[in-house]
Amino acid sequence: MDSFRLVQTRQVTLAIFWGCICALISYGINTLLMEAAGWSFDLFSRYLAPAIEELLKSAVIFYLIRKKRIGFMIDAAIYGFAAGTGFALCENLFYIYSLEDTSLLTWVIRGFGTAVMHGGCTALFAIIYLGAKSRGRMITPMVLAGLGLAYVIHSLFNHFYIHPVIQTLVIVISLPVMFVLIFRYNETLLRDWMELELSSEVEMLKMIRQGRFSATRAGEYLISLKDRFAGEVVLDMYCYLQLYLELSLKAKRNIMLRENSLPFPPEDGIVGKLAELKALRKRIGPVGELSLSPLIRMNYRDIWKLNQLSAS
Repeated sequence: MDSFRLVQTRQVTLAIFWGCICALISYGINTLLMEAAGWSFDLFSRYLAPAIEELLKSAVIFYLIRKKRIGFMIDAAIYGFAAGTGFALCENLFYIYSLEDTSLLTWVIRGFGTAVMHGGCTALFAIIYLGAKSRGRMITPMVLAGLGLAYVIHSLFNHFYIHPVIQTLVIVISLPVMFVLIFRYNETLLRDWMELELSSEVEMLKMIRQGRFSATRAGEYLISLKDRFAGEVVLDMYCYLQLYLELSLKAKRNIMLRENSLPFPPEDGIVGKLAELKALRKRIGPVGELSLSPLIRMNYRDIWKLNQLSAS
């Protein structure tokens, strides 16, 4: 399945635009700090500038993940690369016009390598952060690790240890190969996730609509919760479960349609159902939601999946 189709053009444009803004902001910050610290340009660009620039570029990834707009690793890579590309575009234009003594060929080669480096660093951070967010554990350590890795790659690139042409070739070859491997892993992950959840959710919703849910293990588990929760709370749990399954299946259907460039069927009331699901989730509370976790999960990816309905 082609998960590139799940990426929204509006958000890619936002990432590119933010990258351009970051280039302007970092130029101002770097200039002020370099003058205040009295560092040379080479020293500053090797050690401090990469930290400032990677932190600024990563802000759009924090925003998109916080808004549940990124679902899979390849999506994160695309948005991260877009932010880095926007940054490199503005940075390269500045250097082309300010460093007139450098040949055009050198800056074409160097500029292309810089674009891939900036895009690759932010994409790597986005992948690492999303992976931790999806697992729901070690989020802060993995965020620091992702930023640290991006900083190291950026800093090494700015050291100019080898000829710019060779350096560009290393970046251009190594990062795309790594992203191809990530893309293939993502496709397997997406396929397994869709098939596993789709079959179980279809069966569970079928049993609910046929009135045979109480005869299943899931139904027996839900009935057993009456001993711990008030009757109206258990009823809200049942309604929450049914509505979640219905919306989850619709979201998966839309994901598959979008991947195959097919139009969505006209459907009214989705926004209202999402609002109802949110209200039910609030009524059952964190403890009730935790009690339902053996039947359904509401982790980062599940919330992203439902957000696809409102974005459709």
